[in-house]
Amino acid sequence: MLRWLERFLLDVAAAAILALGALITASVLLRVTVNSGIPDTVVMVAELMVAAIILPLAATVAARANIVVEVLTQHFPRRVQDWLVVFGGVVGLLALLPLIWAGWKEAYDAVMGGGFFFGQLSLPKWPGRVLFLFGVCFCWIRLAVQLAGDVRTIARGGHIDAEPDHQIMEEGV
Repeated sequence: MLRWLERFLLDVAAAAILALGALITASVLLRVTVNSGIPDTVVMVAELMVAAIILPLAATVAARANIVVEVLTQHFPRRVQDWLVVFGGVVGLLALLPLIWAGWKEAYDAVMGGGFFFGQLSLPKWPGRVLFLFGVCFCWIRLAVQLAGDVRTIARGGHIDAEPDHQIMEEGV
């Protein structure tokens, strides 16, 4: 189930990137040709960027494709490296909590308050806020599941395979 949802969110993020390109291209072409543009383009681009950046986070965690610094740690014993991966996962979980809290407050306020962007289209604020909250929460869940698996692996005497596994992005499952 997690892999399917990660792949779906990755596909939604890719669609958001395509929509960003189309929206910006259309807006520029309209400005150049007919001296007009698409109303509230800046707002739509900002909201689509939330989807493009936040939604793939869980797939990035699952593929262990996040940025790592191994200048020093690659010289440590394998067991120490494994525990450093676990430590990094715990720090990641703790670091995401304030984002989840802030995302919840923003999403709740936008949904309950009926907030909207001032502009010609009066676009609602809630879709981007809810997408942000969902993406960060799902990333937290994925990281927690991965961390639990890593701790189980160490407890059984195994080693964590910290090399990137791009299975989600390649499988299409």
